[in-house]
Amino acid sequence: MTLSLWLAFLAMALAATFSPGPAVLLAVSTTLTLGARRTAYSSAGNAVGVFLVSCVAVGGMGLVFKAWPPAFSVLKLAGAAYLAWLGVKQWRTAGQVGTAAQASAPEGSSRGAVFRRGMLVACSNPKAILFFAAVFPQFMPPGSVDVMRFLLLSLTFVACTLVAHLSYVLLAATAGTRVMSGPRMAILQRCTAILFIGLAGALALE
Repeated sequence: MTLSLWLAFLAMALAATFSPGPAVLLAVSTTLTLGARRTAYSSAGNAVGVFLVSCVAVGGMGLVFKAWPPAFSVLKLAGAAYLAWLGVKQWRTAGQVGTAAQASAPEGSSRGAVFRRGMLVACSNPKAILFFAAVFPQFMPPGSVDVMRFLLLSLTFVACTLVAHLSYVLLAATAGTRVMSGPRMAILQRCTAILFIGLAGALALE
């Protein structure tokens, strides 16, 4: 792969990963609720999920969606339901920050649970599979799959995902220190809950 071709993919990956979506919203809400350090596990889980999605896409899931549209609808509705569940959970824990939130919901704030939540958000997005299925062939040799090139593209996208999450987490952590107590924090968390539910509705109706 030439440097110019890789730079073109890098620009596309940065644009896609910095665009606000469910994964970015999850990173921000986790930062506000559990702190930036715990969010690292969510971002790591999301990165693993993104890599798995790229493997599934290159493996032919994009063709399955095109050949049998109901498969896309089923996964889309499942992803929407999961985002809605995250929104409801965020609403119910609004106003609980740091150790208070962890004490009220230890099963949802452990490192493993946060990691799995990040991975599930990445894997439950059918549009991501279609994105990889549509974009990767443009950077592959015609009629074949170059494993080394696939790894380069996938890891580049994963790295861009981590950079985007880090940027949003730092912004959320900086803003959060000013509103970590009082009713403003609860309002902010309820706003993110509404955004989760709104994303779920948009995904289900699209």
